Amino acid sequence: MIKTNRKEIVFSGFVKPVVETNQPISKPLIHQPRFAFLEPLRQWLDALEIQNPKTARLIAKYIPAQCPFERDITVFGHKIAHIPPLCKLNPLYDQFVGLRFRALCFLVDKCGEDIQSYC
Repeated sequence: MIKTNRKEIVFSGFVKPVVETNQPISKPLIHQPRFAFLEPLRQWLDALEIQNPKTARLIAKYIPAQCPFERDITVFGHKIAHIPPLCKLNPLYDQFVGLRFRALCFLVDKCGEDIQSYC
């Protein structure tokens, strides 16, 4: 309850009261596992600097801009199934996308190339 100059406001209907206990804090309902054995590889990919135009072109060419596995299955013009993008299941997905972005930025900023062909 909060007392103001005019009225008393009761928050118990809106806010859960804080109770101090020595119980451990529960984990969030949605937990994304982190693979600790891949952490050195993640750090290496994040720290990788693009310094060669040939390497940048190779990275931009072989890391796709969109997930290549997403598909709609149609039969006689009717969509019967959808295969969702599976790239997010890759534990190194964010690092590869970041590496591709750095390669494209290198090609634009340092080499002055048009990257429309890589998109």
